[in-house]
Amino acid sequence: MSFMSRMATAPISWGICEVPGWGVQLPVDRVLSEMAQMGFPATELGSEGYLPSDPAELNSVLGEHNLDLLAAFVPVLVHDAAVADETLRRCEDMAKLLQASGATYFNSSPVTTWDWAPRRALTDAEWAHTWTMFDRIEEITEAHGLTQVLHEHVGTIIETKEEIQRTVDNSGIRFVLDTAHFAVGGYDPVDFVDNHADRVGLVHIKDCKLDIAEQLNNGELTLMEAVQNGLFPNVGRGDLDIDRVIGSLEDTGYDGWYVLEQDTAITGDEPLPGKGPIEDVQQNVTYLRELEARLAG
Repeated sequence: MSFMSRMATAPISWGICEVPGWGVQLPVDRVLSEMAQMGFPATELGSEGYLPSDPAELNSVLGEHNLDLLAAFVPVLVHDAAVADETLRRCEDMAKLLQASGATYFNSSPVTTWDWAPRRALTDAEWAHTWTMFDRIEEITEAHGLTQVLHEHVGTIIETKEEIQRTVDNSGIRFVLDTAHFAVGGYDPVDFVDNHADRVGLVHIKDCKLDIAEQLNNGELTLMEAVQNGLFPNVGRGDLDIDRVIGSLEDTGYDGWYVLEQDTAITGDEPLPGKGPIEDVQQNVTYLRELEARLAG
């Protein structure tokens, strides 16, 4: 089965983000219509509150555009034993929604606090609790027919190459191979595929400008500023070997989903119909279809 038949998308590719001041938030109907227009069969849930949280309403909205729900980004607070019960309750609630909406993946992203306080070094005890919590969340996701995948991410407790590798070595959890977030953390996604292809559960495809990533890591830019300055360019226009990542995964027999996810922000007025984020999505889809042809040939 071709990898493009397993290519979904996400609202963030249309600039939909819950961060205040991120940019113009396009109407739901427009975003879903443009997703369908581009031929995507499924989407991730996106920022909290953008799409309905009631399963019946969510299924109805997506169904109007012939879209399925694939996954959701789920903040989890897994290093702090004091909030373990609350974390598991939130996970149970989200798992119920995802199951009722026919999703496949539960993307656990380990935040420092619920309001995304700055990162800090964890103690050995906190790391040990983290591994235990991933196992407990796994019990919840399995009970609801979902696959838990760890979404390493800028600003979370698992961001850097060392933290990712430590997780590989101490936990059995599979990963969202987010090509750009891996790269920002100093981990070449090609290297991860070469050494840990069996730990890839879901793939987020986006390119990255490493010079802007360096500014982000040095504290010269916030994540929002970095995104608005072009941290995540169109696929094939950054510094990552996306061709090799996908080619290597397909060669290993990877049969999971990909998500074309180019974090973007609309900083001016709402773009006219047919303009704005959809133009970048079109270019990305064209690039990936050409890649698929090259790999087949």
